[in-house]
This record gives sequence, structure tokens and C-alpha cells, in this order.
Amino acid sequence: MNRLILALDVYEKERALRIARETKEFLWGIKVNWPLIIGAGLRIITELKQVTGLPIIADLKLADIPNTHRLIAKKVFEVGADYLITHGFVGKDSVKAVMELGETIIVVEMSHPGAKEFIQPVTDRLIELANELEPFGVIAPATRPERVRCIRKKLHKSIKILSPGVGAQGGKVGEVLKAGADYIIVGRSIYNAENPGDAAKNIWGEINANAKG
Repeated sequence: MNRLILALDVYEKERALRIARETKEFLWGIKVNWPLIIGAGLRIITELKQVTGLPIIADLKLADIPNTHRLIAKKVFEVGADYLITHGFVGKDSVKAVMELGETIIVVEMSHPGAKEFIQPVTDRLIELANELEPFGVIAPATRPERVRCIRKKLHKSIKILSPGVGAQGGKVGEVLKAGADYIIVGRSIYNAENPGDAAKNIWGEINANAKG
């Protein structure tokens, strides 16, 4: 089972498509963030899906009123995104506006140090929101596996945990899988590698080795 998600945070369309082709056999899906959408346009989602046949996650981290969420989600799902990431702190109505249109992933805690300032103190409330709404999954930090473990204990078993922060940010595959992550999100360690395909294969192998253990 593939559990690796590539965070394809580059600007250039051709570079993105090349990396996607080189890595696709080792991936569960591809996460597209603002850098690539700004650099290559929204239809890069369509092109990546055509090239790889993989699920595409639109990581827009929406944080607005329900109507704005609805307008954005409509266009993103129309071009082929399979999942859309939204912040949970904006409240149930804004999250539900996305969920009405397609599969949704809620941020309950981020991977950077600053997440400890404002997001982590309300993580329990965000877990409660996720348990009530039952999205496809939530975002939890591979950089702090103890937090993933805590989130997994409180989160409904049917809700997946997607963990960014492995590689360049310091997260370790084995630690975050043991803590309860379902999918590992990796960006720079793959797309900045001299051979992205080999880098993806190595991480894929590490994930499978730890999953078996």
C-alpha cells in the first residue's frame, strides 16, 4: 500500500509534471499548494491527474466565510481535485461549505514551530469538530509525533491522519507512523533531490519497512 504523498511545492509547470512522472509509482497522491497554483495556474491540477492518475489534494488551507469557501471549492473540484484542505478554526459552517462539494481534510495542527502559539492550544476543539463532521482526514505534524499520538487517540478511527514535516523539517518516518499517521507528506526531500524518483523510492521503502514492523 502506498502511503506517501508528494508535496509538490514548485512554481514551474514542466518541472512539476516531470517530477510527478518520475515519482508517481511510489506515491499515494500529490498535494498541490499555492506556489504551484500561482506559478502554473489552477489547471495544473487537471494536468497532474492526467499524467499520474493519482489523487490530487488541493492544499489551499482555506480560512474564510462559508460563501468564499464554497466559491473556491467549486472551481477546485471542477478542475479535478479529489481533496481540499481547509482550516478548522474558522468554524463548522465554513468547513461544511467545502464538505458539501467534495472530500475535505481539516487542519488540526501544523508542522512548523509557530503552530504552538495559536493552533496547538485549540487542537482539542478542532478534533471535536472533525469527529462531528467526519471529513476524509486531518493534518497533524510529523515534526511532533507525540502530538500525532495524542490526536490519534482522540480522533475517530475512520478519519485519516496526514502528516507533513518528514525530511527537511526534521520529522522521522518511523516515529510518525508508530504514532498513528496514515499518510506521510514529503516535499523538499523529494522535489529538490537530484533524482526525485530515487528519493521517493527510498522514502516509500522506509514507509513500507516501518509499516510492516
